[in-house]
Amino acid sequence: MSTPESGPPAGQADDLPAVAPQLRALRRRASLTLEAAARAAGLSPAHLSRLETGQRQPSLPMLLALARIYGTTVSELLGESVAERDAIVRAADMEPTRAGGWTYHQAGAAGRGMQTLRVNVPHGSQGDIVRVHPGEEWLYVLKGRLRLRLGDSTHLLAPGDSAHFDSLTPHRIAAEDPDGLELLFVHTLLQSPTAALCLGPHTGEMS
Repeated sequence: MSTPESGPPAGQADDLPAVAPQLRALRRRASLTLEAAARAAGLSPAHLSRLETGQRQPSLPMLLALARIYGTTVSELLGESVAERDAIVRAADMEPTRAGGWTYHQAGAAGRGMQTLRVNVPHGSQGDIVRVHPGEEWLYVLKGRLRLRLGDSTHLLAPGDSAHFDSLTPHRIAAEDPDGLELLFVHTLLQSPTAALCLGPHTGEMS
């Protein structure tokens, strides 16, 4: 039976490009020590060191694990060119997405560790939806007034006010005024689809 550290010795995986320099560079970019990265990948530090020096070639499961830990893709680990991310998002490129009466505009680049959205919340829309999920959220009120429920507390936020909280705290967002609400919204739950950011099953009574 193969072990988690099993993989073809150097010279027996000629179909793989030389990944050793990339493995070390991406680990350092992620600010991880050899010991920390090895522990997260289920490898010994000695085995990861051999991978980084080219003495062994990684298996595909190892590449997948290391890509996840380093916040990158297998393609980048293999040294393949990665499309450069544009730092600028133009207003004309912010395609709206609508869900549950809310309108979302992507205000940040895709594939980042945070998602940034501009959100329009009509009055009376999804006001009874309570949301709980991993990550952090930061909200900034652009227009209108926000009624924000965090756990057992209710807060009324005006334009210029903001909130920063752990998303595992049950939270609910509602527009206080008939003209609705506009928010700038940042969260760290990258894998969540846009339509599920603030909307979800009712997890409890919060009157």
